[in-house]
This record gives sequence, C-alpha cells and structure tokens, in this order.
Amino acid sequence: MSGVVDLAAVKAAGEAKVKAEQARAEAARNGGTGAVAPAALVIDVDEAGFERDVLQRSAEVPVVIDFWAEWCEPCKQLGPLLERLAVEYNGRFLLAKVDVDANQMLMQQFGIQGIPAVFAVVAGQALPLFQGAAPEAQIRETLDQLIQVGEERFGLTGIVVDPDAATEGDAAPAEVPAGPYDALLEAAAQALDANDFGGAVQAYRNVLVDDPGNPEAKLGLAQAELLARVQDMDPQQVRKDAAEDPADVAAQIAAADLDLVGGHVEDAFGRLVEAVRRNFGDDRDAARVRLLELFEVIGPEDPRVSTARTALARVLF
Repeated sequence: MSGVVDLAAVKAAGEAKVKAEQARAEAARNGGTGAVAPAALVIDVDEAGFERDVLQRSAEVPVVIDFWAEWCEPCKQLGPLLERLAVEYNGRFLLAKVDVDANQMLMQQFGIQGIPAVFAVVAGQALPLFQGAAPEAQIRETLDQLIQVGEERFGLTGIVVDPDAATEGDAAPAEVPAGPYDALLEAAAQALDANDFGGAVQAYRNVLVDDPGNPEAKLGLAQAELLARVQDMDPQQVRKDAAEDPADVAAQIAAADLDLVGGHVEDAFGRLVEAVRRNFGDDRDAARVRLLELFEVIGPEDPRVSTARTALARVLF
C-alpha cells in the first residue's frame, strides 16, 4: 500500500464522491437499490471493457485487479482466495480478474513483470497492492487499508449486495416494454431535421426519463447535443485556436466536436486522447468525459471506438 499517501492527496477525491452519490441517486430514481448478487462481486475483465468495468466502477467501489493466467500455479492458489474474500467482504470491494494471455496490452500498461500480480483502482487512480501468492492475513490487512482509504478519502462506501438476487443464468422475469415512444422519437427526429437541436435534446430526454436504456434515444441525444454545440461555432477560428495552443483543452474539445461532425472520427478521438495524455486534474477529466460522449455518438460496436478506448486506457495508466 505504498501508494496510499499519494492516492489520498489526489484531487479526484471530491469528484469521486460526487460520482458515487450520482450513481446511488440514479439507482433510486430507477426504482431500485442498485443491489447485486454475490456472484457479481467477481467479474472477468478484458481490454475492451476495462474502462466500463474497472475505471467507471472505481468511482463507487474500490476495484481489486487480479492478473492471472491458466498456466500459473500460484495464480490457482491466490485466485480462489481473492474470490472468497470478495464475497466475504460483501460489496466493500469488487474483484476484477484479467487473463494476461488474452490481455497483453493491459499487462504492459500496468508494467507487470510477473504473475500473480494484484493492483487496485480507486476513483480512477491505480496503485499496486502485492505480487505473488501472499498469506491470507497479509491480504486481509491490505484490503482493510484499501477499503479505509476508499471510504475516508473518496467517500466510496461500496456496493449493496442482495443474497437473494438472481445470478447470471437464473431465469429472469419477463421485462415489460416501457414504451411506446414512437411519437416522442418521431418528434425528436423532426426537430433534428428542422435544426431545432434544443427541441430534439428535450424530446430524447423525455424518453430517457422513463426508459434510461433506450438505445435510440441515447444515440439521438448524443447526436443532438453534439450538433447543438457546433451550431454557432466559427470553424475556422476554432481550428486556428486549437492549432496555436495545443495545451488549451477547451480549444481541443471544440475542435474534436468539429472533427466528428465533419466525419473525421479518428482525428476527433486522437485529439482528445492526446488531450487526456497531456493534462491533469479537471482539464484531463473534461477531455475524457467529452471523449466518452463522442463514443456514444458513434456507437460502442464501431471498431474505431474500441481502438480509441484502448488508447484512452493506455494514457490513463
């Protein structure tokens, strides 16, 4: 836990608390507690899902990462122990398992020389915990310190566990369609066609109030917000500002919006990844958040999004 002192001083503490509170409030608005089954406390993570499953989740609960491989004998001793402790600690930390053979890039990003290796991510900040099959008493002490830091410095109180919740593979109750939303979606599309981007934004938000996961509304909202941002821009001035001052994050964000609207997807993503790499604190977070918003515009299945997510993870660590 040698990195804890530095971690406690990170400016992201306040931001992490806000994000955790927002996550809990969102769960309450959706009519639930956000509780998970005990089996959900241990997850397999790959490079494509690292940002979602580790970085984003670390804003609500410390995420412990177990780097392992099938051929590693010590891993076969440590892995089951960590999985048992994850259930025993009842949501105070989340265990993410990374197969290094299938995720070489993550192994390189964390600078891992040997396995098993265990890291933690708290409020987006990574720190090493230990390497090798350590004794259980030592592991418990390390986890206790990690949880204390997460709670005292970042307001991370963990996730709620429901022992009766359905686990993966159990039959789930049939979902009742939340719609229909054809009229609202049609109104939003008409507003877009009329360049009434504010009206389109509101129409899509009206759908998402009742159906937060509606894919058409989420995509439409991201597109409408992007078009609203660039509507009154002077493209020549925006690109001039971005070229003259690469350190101006606001200028780079504006130029990235124009890049995407102009169809230069890789340029937009690359510009914001570079802005994340060059900056720290609020500026870095602003560039990262805008990049995630542009991912929504293009869609998670697009290979350019997958490539940019990997590049983002690389510069974050």
